[in-house]
Amino acid sequence: MGRRKIEIVMVKNPNTRQVTFSKRRTGLFKKANELSILCGVEIAIVVFSPGNKPYSFGHPSVDVVAAKFLQQESDSNDDAQENNPFNEAAQIHTLNQQLCDVQAQIREEEKKGAKLDEGLEQYQVTQPSQSQYKELQDSFLKLQCRVKDCLDAIEVSECMMLLRQEPVVGITRRRRKN
Repeated sequence: MGRRKIEIVMVKNPNTRQVTFSKRRTGLFKKANELSILCGVEIAIVVFSPGNKPYSFGHPSVDVVAAKFLQQESDSNDDAQENNPFNEAAQIHTLNQQLCDVQAQIREEEKKGAKLDEGLEQYQVTQPSQSQYKELQDSFLKLQCRVKDCLDAIEVSECMMLLRQEPVVGITRRRRKN
């Protein structure tokens, strides 16, 4: 049985997604290690699990590679910022867009919370009052009496049916003579 091609789409089931992440993370880190050994490169990988837990791999270490990258990045950014006067405006625009997106998500979550609260209010159980307890008790006692009466009637009917099938011997009827 050979390997099949796996369609690359988001895994829907959270448990399956976590298992897939764990297996593929180790494979990714193994490939990064091989690349660093075969090519003699410095490498750093940081990934966040579906549960938002960070995992990292680095050769020689993540800190060394990140510091080197950030130093080069800051040197190139200093040159780029001097040449680009619109950079600050673009950053403000991006941050405003992110703020709007987060606010929209908050509104959606508030709507969901309100709907859940409404549903919860519909199913609130109230504590019965003393008079309601008394009423329930009276109804229960009446029902008990009815059941007892029905059982008595059934017992009498059974006895009558038995007598009809097998009459009792030795009992005679005496008639009065006038």
